[in-house]
Amino acid sequence: MAALSPCDSFSSFDKTKLLKRSEIYKNDFDDSERVQLNGQLDIYYHSLLHDARFFNLKGIVDLSRLLVEIGKHLSFPLVYKLLKLALVLLVVTTTIERCFSTMKFLKTDLRNRICDDFMNGALICSVEKEALENVKTENAITRFRKMKDRRGEL
Repeated sequence: MAALSPCDSFSSFDKTKLLKRSEIYKNDFDDSERVQLNGQLDIYYHSLLHDARFFNLKGIVDLSRLLVEIGKHLSFPLVYKLLKLALVLLVVTTTIERCFSTMKFLKTDLRNRICDDFMNGALICSVEKEALENVKTENAITRFRKMKDRRGEL
């Protein structure tokens, strides 16, 4: 991500690192797009380096906002796609870490042998607490009653 960073007049810009990053995302960049990306990166770097609007940006979030505001994301669609993938990577990594942290609390020695379905349900309830706050208990009970008969009363 530092290779895309606009800090210090794009001092960390490294085209080879960005092209290697595009090779990691094979579903997002095919071979012809990687060749086009090579050319786009050259033009992108030289056009943004001398543009005063990009001098005081703090990071890639500010860079992506400004690219959209001035319409440069349309001029450099492959560079912008690479930028979006870099931004999404931060969110995905944080979400995965949060899930593993929750799983560590749920899967204790006492619950070491729980099945995958129960574990998935418990994780969803623990990780997505905000979404479950709007679910009414009566609606959940009614839905479970309609799913299948139980030995005990809910």
